[in-house]
Amino acid sequence: MQLFVDDLTVIDFSYLCKQRGIVGESWIVDVLLDGSLNEMSMVLDFAVVKKQIKAIIDDAVDHKLLLPIQEQALTLAESPYNEGHQTVDFISDAASYYLQSPACAFASIDCLTITIPEVTNHLTAIILAHLPDNVQGLTLVLRPENIPTDYYHYTHGLKLHDGNCQRIAHGHRSKIQILVDGERSTKLEAAWCQRWEDIYIASEADRISVNDIQLSAHAINNLTPDHQYFSYHAPQGRFDIAVDSKVLDVVDCDSTVELLADFILRQIKAQHNELANNDVKVIAYEGVAKGAIVHG
Repeated sequence: MQLFVDDLTVIDFSYLCKQRGIVGESWIVDVLLDGSLNEMSMVLDFAVVKKQIKAIIDDAVDHKLLLPIQEQALTLAESPYNEGHQTVDFISDAASYYLQSPACAFASIDCLTITIPEVTNHLTAIILAHLPDNVQGLTLVLRPENIPTDYYHYTHGLKLHDGNCQRIAHGHRSKIQILVDGERSTKLEAAWCQRWEDIYIASEADRISVNDIQLSAHAINNLTPDHQYFSYHAPQGRFDIAVDSKVLDVVDCDSTVELLADFILRQIKAQHNELANNDVKVIAYEGVAKGAIVHG
């Protein structure tokens, strides 16, 4: 007997990629269970699937930075500054990144490269350990949203959030719609997706000096003039990141999707004088099927 739940959840996270750097991602999760019927004539109560399995997935990878621990370009260590915190040093082909975060903000995956099969295997082992004996099999399908238009991958953190969005290096794969007087502007959409391709979005208010950053000794010794520094305290702990300028966009607001939509609108109006008297509408997505709308 098989039980399935499509679109069980969406995991929003970032991962380290040797070629691309820090990449924001969003994957939809489908679940298929194989097993015998229990005393309620069910393989598993849908309520348990939707609540327990979703919670396990969320705790394992959602709103985390996924680390391919076999990658030699990655160094993970205990933080010398704060108990329960870790430092990450990562040298990619795109840029170098240095972080300090509470340990709960990272997920170590035993692989060389973060891929859908590797994360699927990681999650399957964790979930199976929590299922009742009558469930003999579990098939997870992780898949990106089918987006026929332009999209971008971004990574950020929200210091004012009391949940997992506070983690300084989680991200999303997001589409965007920009309309001028009610008509889609694929040119503007493509321009923003190019600007925010594999980008780290930081808030100017979180900027600190190099003298105040908390990173590993190796990181401190390898910082370059191209690095910029951001840090904040949130309920889960202290978060620090040093990001190379070429993979960074610093905004004059917090990076909630509402304020990012407004930022995009303001940037369009400032950079395109010909649109001063046009109605511009920005529909910015944060991952899958959620986002914010502004126009002016």
